[in-house]
Amino acid sequence: DNSPSLSTALARQKVEHPYIKFLGSTEVEQPKGTEVVRDAVRKLKFARHIKKSEGQKTPKVELQISIYGVKILDPKTKEVQHNCQLHRISFCADDKTDKRIFTFICKDSESNKHLCYVFDSEKCAEEITLTIGQAFDLAYRKFLESGGKDVETRKQIAGLQKRIQELETENTELKNKVQDLENQLRITQVHAPPAGCVTPKSPSTDIFDMVPFSPISPQSSTPTRNGTQPPPVPSRSAEIKRDLFGAEPFDPFSCGAGDFPPDIQSKLDEMQEGFKMGLTLEGTVFCLDPLDSRC
Repeated sequence: DNSPSLSTALARQKVEHPYIKFLGSTEVEQPKGTEVVRDAVRKLKFARHIKKSEGQKTPKVELQISIYGVKILDPKTKEVQHNCQLHRISFCADDKTDKRIFTFICKDSESNKHLCYVFDSEKCAEEITLTIGQAFDLAYRKFLESGGKDVETRKQIAGLQKRIQELETENTELKNKVQDLENQLRITQVHAPPAGCVTPKSPSTDIFDMVPFSPISPQSSTPTRNGTQPPPVPSRSAEIKRDLFGAEPFDPFSCGAGDFPPDIQSKLDEMQEGFKMGLTLEGTVFCLDPLDSRC
């Protein structure tokens, strides 16, 4: 029994199966079912017989199985042709008659359609099917161990982000109030008494008896002697995008897109739903017709 060695290899890295014939993939209506994959195998075998009669060879691929998914690669260039995440794989079966044909159903990440992938291996279909099953089991355990922590981390980040947004809103409101007070003071200074008036001029202070903050220099903030308006205050639109320390507002979803995507909750829900559906492993008979004995 090589189950422990397979589990160890999967936990550490991945299991590779090079030079497997790839008959192709086709859309199916259901995520599970022997008849579903049997019809898909027949359909793809028939298409492969036609291509073979036209002189086309069945392409060979390399299969990489790990706890992160099943990758189908070009054996020479190592280019990934298909990447099937384990929580999207719902059914896996192998042919118990000739030990070569195996297949699995995976839900496509873009179209959300169920696709059936069919392969022809060299007498190791059952081994590959079991490896996919073990990888699914290990991935589900890893999800259960880390999934709760990920959700809790996201809640903490969401709470911090909400508090930061509240502080930024409060900071913006305070800046607007300061702006209004500065405008009122400038209007008061423009309409100040003539130069010959004996009334002492009180210093310009805010409601806290403090000299109001102004981003412009003292020379430009002082009204001219002839009573004209001072230069307009520069726009604060750029400042609003920064916090009260002059730094850009912290956004945890922009600085760690790989670890905390904006839609992480729905992603976790999708993974949980996929793992809960489970992976059905089944041995069946695909080659029912004499013409199906060879691909």
